[in-house]
Amino acid sequence: MNLRNVIAIGAVGLAALTSVQAQLSTLKTSDQAPDKAALIPVINNWRVAEKLPHNLTLLSLQGLANREGPQIYLKYPEDWQWEIAGPLIDFLADRHEIDWQHYEMGDLDSVLRDFGSAAKGAVVWDKDVRTSIIVGFTISGIEDLLLINEDQIDIAAKHGLEVKVDLRGQFTGQPDHVIYQWAYDEYFHRANRELYVVLGGEWGAVMKPGVADFGVQQRAWMADLSANPADPEELALLNRVLGEQEEASLVMGWHSYKKDTEGQHTTLTGNYGLKMEGLHNLPNVSFTSQIPWTSDFKFTNNHTVEPDEVVVPEKKVYIAALATDSMGIGAWTKQGRGRIPYGWQVLMNWSWLNPPALQYYMETKTPNDYFVAGLSGPGYMYPKSIPAEKFPPLMADARELMKNLDLRIMEIMDYSEGNRHIGNTDLTKEVVDLYYQEFPDVIGFINGYGTARTFDLRDGIPMISYDYYLGVHRPTEEAAADLEELIRLNTDRPYFLLIHVRERTTIEQVANILDNLNDDVEVVAVDKFMKLAAAAKTYITRYQQPEDPIDLNP
Repeated sequence: MNLRNVIAIGAVGLAALTSVQAQLSTLKTSDQAPDKAALIPVINNWRVAEKLPHNLTLLSLQGLANREGPQIYLKYPEDWQWEIAGPLIDFLADRHEIDWQHYEMGDLDSVLRDFGSAAKGAVVWDKDVRTSIIVGFTISGIEDLLLINEDQIDIAAKHGLEVKVDLRGQFTGQPDHVIYQWAYDEYFHRANRELYVVLGGEWGAVMKPGVADFGVQQRAWMADLSANPADPEELALLNRVLGEQEEASLVMGWHSYKKDTEGQHTTLTGNYGLKMEGLHNLPNVSFTSQIPWTSDFKFTNNHTVEPDEVVVPEKKVYIAALATDSMGIGAWTKQGRGRIPYGWQVLMNWSWLNPPALQYYMETKTPNDYFVAGLSGPGYMYPKSIPAEKFPPLMADARELMKNLDLRIMEIMDYSEGNRHIGNTDLTKEVVDLYYQEFPDVIGFINGYGTARTFDLRDGIPMISYDYYLGVHRPTEEAAADLEELIRLNTDRPYFLLIHVRERTTIEQVANILDNLNDDVEVVAVDKFMKLAAAAKTYITRYQQPEDPIDLNP
């Protein structure tokens, strides 16, 4: 065996999988990357009536073929939201020595020639019923069938794939709750109860179901059921689906932008103690989940202070900036990284869903890049929505992941009772108590997404909420003026100003904003920021109050 890509015994990769594999028992991992794999480009046209059918078939085939090992990696366009899908191609070639076998865009014939045997036949979706695509993906995974439409029947037959299930006319005129009830009755009892895949996001004429390959590979039941009380039939079925999943299992994908809100959907998954992960367009997970870290790699953070170190602040303004929404849809590849100390929220489940991506981040980091854990636990969840009895086991998973990934700060976000526009994103004292109880070894907690007002300091561990939200389109001069006003309003020194940087805002822009500040300001790493805040409590302890506004449709 070639040991260049074997996970080292006792290394972080194996440890990170320990608790997760028990929850996703169908996950297949390889002890090394393949010598070669297919690199197949998708067509950058996601309209249902145009080129989407071709991409759907590729996703279905990718999920089926990758059950036998990491064989197919789809090449997405440069403007795909998860932008690291492109850089990972070169990284996998350089660090894992994968020899890419290139296919021409649109050449389904050659792809089916080489990989069509992974399917046992075909399932045909109805061109007039968009929801039949999602039902078709479920059938693809459970019945081992290639997802096609009527225009692809001949090319499928050419490669020995006869139509086994035909959805044409099956759902004409039916609402989604009726369609999904049929799919539930027919297939849910055979689906993987450790994974529910939400193929939401764009709606209508466009669909970008990048995560469908993983759903097919894992034989997951897939839907875009609404968590909105305005859709009672869909909500009732969704409650049933979530309630029948395995304990603390994974909900992967994203809610429908048409039907409900992020807050509604993530709150509901939290009610069942389930872990939300990724977006609907997260690509190639059926491939990357099987690629281990190289044997010479260990995930290490850029700590600037020791856990027991005391750092005494001066009477000045300390600023720390943190980019959330992970690095994959953020500014990691954009200009300016390394210019200033900068924090990055890590999706900790990528240690088993996407190990090469985490290795890519770690090996391309600058000394000024610092990683924190998020979001709220072992996945994206709202702590106020999690039943108290489910909280400790979930956070035990989070502690294990943090240890394996060398993370010392936990970031918390809660949109169950509001967002950055309405309601509130503060934490109750009871929730804060739980975090201090479950994470005694962290050096600090961060709360919010937009600004929030939850602050605390216990045993040298601060909880600091964001004081500023930097949106993607906020002009440099206006953002600098906002920060200057915050500095004037908060007169006690030291003042600890924590900034949340949204997604694609570049570090170059953030650095330019901070350069425009006139006061005595120091930009520091997030871990040093926490130690400074622990040494001088100029903030007021506060939790969510009974009179605080609540909005359950954030």
